[in-house]
Amino acid sequence: MIALDTNVLVRYLVCDDRQQAEAARTLLESLTAERPGFVCREVTVELVWVLERAYGFNRYQVADIVEELLSTDSLVFEAQDDVARAALRYQNASAGFSDLMISGAARRSGAHPLYTFDKKAARLEGAVLIPTGSV
Repeated sequence: MIALDTNVLVRYLVCDDRQQAEAARTLLESLTAERPGFVCREVTVELVWVLERAYGFNRYQVADIVEELLSTDSLVFEAQDDVARAALRYQNASAGFSDLMISGAARRSGAHPLYTFDKKAARLEGAVLIPTGSV
């Protein structure tokens, strides 16, 4: 197994640098189920952020891309169940993808509840908004 950085997946997906896109395509097409590419949680979260913020992809497009990558047997995602659940929920959630991943990690770890100051994240199941007093 080899590890993949965010920029390799970005170049492969958006093809905004011809040489890097070709190199990324060659690398990704060389991967197999027996010799897969590993995508850690941080790369997944960063990929979603880059596609959304730097390239203007909407939530549905990003979720479709993540789901397509997840279905590839030549890629192994860290916390794959969390990623799949986050991608599915991301399309209609007000919370960000990273918040969905944090919520998934807390749930998987048996850490309840998830305390946050983020009002959107506090809407997630198992999350609690920490109240702040006015000074």
